[in-house]
Amino acid sequence: MDLLWGIRIIDGPVYWTFLVASAAFFLYLLIRRPTTRWILTALIGMLGGAVVAVGLFLVVNALDVFGTPLPRQVAFWLMGTFAALGLALVNLWASHWWRKVLALIGIVIFAITGTLGVNAYYGLDPTLGSLFGISTAKKIDIDHPVNTASPDPTRPLYETWKPPADMPKTGKQGTQVIPSSGFDARPAGIYLPPAALVNNPPRLPVVIFMMGYPGNPDPEYIGGVLDQFAAQHQGLAPIVVVADQIGTKGDPACADSSTFGAAETYITKDVPAWIRTHLNVLQSPASWTIGGYSNGGACAFKYAAEHPDQYGNLLVVSGDEYPGVEIQKQTIAQVFGGSTAAFDAAKPTSILAANPGRYSSMTAVFTVGGNDPTFVPGVERNAKAAEAAGMKTTYYVVPGAGHVVDALNGGLTKDFQILYPVLGLSRP
Repeated sequence: MDLLWGIRIIDGPVYWTFLVASAAFFLYLLIRRPTTRWILTALIGMLGGAVVAVGLFLVVNALDVFGTPLPRQVAFWLMGTFAALGLALVNLWASHWWRKVLALIGIVIFAITGTLGVNAYYGLDPTLGSLFGISTAKKIDIDHPVNTASPDPTRPLYETWKPPADMPKTGKQGTQVIPSSGFDARPAGIYLPPAALVNNPPRLPVVIFMMGYPGNPDPEYIGGVLDQFAAQHQGLAPIVVVADQIGTKGDPACADSSTFGAAETYITKDVPAWIRTHLNVLQSPASWTIGGYSNGGACAFKYAAEHPDQYGNLLVVSGDEYPGVEIQKQTIAQVFGGSTAAFDAAKPTSILAANPGRYSSMTAVFTVGGNDPTFVPGVERNAKAAEAAGMKTTYYVVPGAGHVVDALNGGLTKDFQILYPVLGLSRP
């Protein structure tokens, strides 16, 4: 089954095969003897389908079903898909049996192609398995014993590191189950950079990163960005743990609760404890980074605000303004026992205000897509709040990006441009 779930669906032969098949079925179903009746019937079917798609698009956005508006690119995919479905449906009447059979097959192909097209636009579920929340990543071996008693080096890595000739050109990705204190977390994604894969590797900085909701703790995106940086910096990059702050029951809103379990304890205590005893990382908070994308960005900001003694750096990529912002009433009821005051107190800006003078040693980077009007105001407000609290803050708008993979990759690229010299991985 892993072979099936591992099929890539945002590029490659499967994606293009369905596009070509859809075009072929569409042309076959469209081309008939060009009578006035058929031309009108085909137009009615396609226009009717497109109108249904527009209506669905408007209703979904009006009801805020996904917590963020569907972009116009999704509208185009919906219109094309539903127009093709409309054409297939009108082929079921007044036609030969083989045309009816092909129309039914076409309905399936059009629906799959539309799904693949929308998924490819977002770009966050690269495989069939990830689309359904099923990981096919292999468990990664952690080979190096960790000596947490030895002090961190006093000189930055870029000054002392000399890569061996046999160092791999790219890093290694996989999964590890991190034991929890009461949270049903999915296996964490792990990224080990090239410098971590040699004999006698250096101790490296570490990033705890969290993805969005819905989403998977997949290291592919941050690992891909860091492979590019490592190639330019003698194989040096942070070790990354993509931890699961969501679990299997819904959105825990970055908090411990009886409904969802100890989500916050898992990220802020269980994961760091596992890292310190299993990964060859630097121990100083200055070498530790907490970060996240979308839902994970809100959690990262909250945890950084709560634990400035644990994390010296913060990365927020298109983050929610605060945990539970999209489903406030539900979050207050399920996570905070009906207490609006507790919900408000758990907002990152509230935590900053309650802990003045604790953030001057923290570096923070906030990024957001330029074509993401729903998230831009909140990210900008949070960046200003972080700066006012004393963090060394950068706010960056990714040109032309929405709330999809271009914002994630663009944001991460900017993050590590700033963070590399801070972490001692490149010259200031």
